[in-house]
Amino acid sequence: MHGPGRRTALVHDFLVATRGAERVFEALCELFPEADVFTGVYDPRGTEGRFAHRQVQATYLQRLRPNARTFRALLPLYPRAIEALDLSGYDLVVSSSSAWAHGVRPAPGAVHVCYCHNPFRYAWNGLEATLAGRDPVSRAVLRELFERWREWDLGASRRVTRYVANSHVTRERLERCFGREAPVVYPPVAVDRFSPRPVGEHYVALSELMPHKRVDVAVAAFNRLRLPLVVIGDGPDARRLQRMAGPTVRFAGRVRDEQVPELLGSARALVVPAAEEFGIAAVEAQAAGRPVIGLRAGGLLETVLEGRTGTLFEGEDADALAEAVRAFDPAAIDPRECVSQAARFAPERFAKGMRQVVSAEQAGALTTPAPTAQPAVAADDHAVVPSG
Repeated sequence: MHGPGRRTALVHDFLVATRGAERVFEALCELFPEADVFTGVYDPRGTEGRFAHRQVQATYLQRLRPNARTFRALLPLYPRAIEALDLSGYDLVVSSSSAWAHGVRPAPGAVHVCYCHNPFRYAWNGLEATLAGRDPVSRAVLRELFERWREWDLGASRRVTRYVANSHVTRERLERCFGREAPVVYPPVAVDRFSPRPVGEHYVALSELMPHKRVDVAVAAFNRLRLPLVVIGDGPDARRLQRMAGPTVRFAGRVRDEQVPELLGSARALVVPAAEEFGIAAVEAQAAGRPVIGLRAGGLLETVLEGRTGTLFEGEDADALAEAVRAFDPAAIDPRECVSQAARFAPERFAKGMRQVVSAEQAGALTTPAPTAQPAVAADDHAVVPSG
């Protein structure tokens, strides 16, 4: 993939915290150890030193020294900033994008493979939810901003040689938003970090605390159930959630990696109240031998076996979640089946799938960018899932 004389650039939206997307990008860095790393903005402390051994080149917005709490304020500036990155000397560009990384400008003739977590949520599938509850003036301003972002997104999508989707949900959105077909390569999950252990009484919600993650639904449900819920994660919605939480809901904040296996492995179940594009936490819970209680939507339909490694509920309110928790018996789940299911998403599957796609593009075996591009054909249906 990285032959003599060839140079590879890896691009990620932003490196200011450690979430699922950053863990995927870390796996891409391991897959391309000689590649140069580019990003919109970079905070070495926020990313826990994971990229300290790489030379990370950020955009000119880095002069403002953004971090996980402030980088969103620069939102309108990122598209032009990412386009300004100089990738003229690179034959291969691999981007990891849920917003603007796919908009880089590769050199003429270079291959650009974009691993897409989701087309930018606020401009596409989450637009109306973003505008809801805003005053008329800010709603009009934001609508104009995101409509312009859609125009930019469509133009950026034409510069990508091949999209790769992290799930069938994302694959369908890429086709609907950009008119592009994409194979599915599931994200890498470090399943070996987890193992079954004695189970306690608490449930866990593991998520970035953003409104679209709907952690408020979990908090409200467990207030009513009067059952212990541990919320792991941080984000802009943290204060609101803490204000609404009852005595059985505890906020652990961001925890160290070594603490997560204990908190998940000892939980009765992981609670997922929102539709996730993939949902790495759900696979991690199963790797720890614990079931998932989640919304019947999104990536959980691809990762959870109904009645065997968890249960999926209908409806999007706290009552529906509370009823699902009451009706489900986590003790009836076989931890061994959970672990077996999680193994389908081990890192080596991701590495094999990405190698297949990138090598095929470099060899010219796949159609170059066009809305009618054909999907990759899988040698291993767990590594690359064709879009047809």
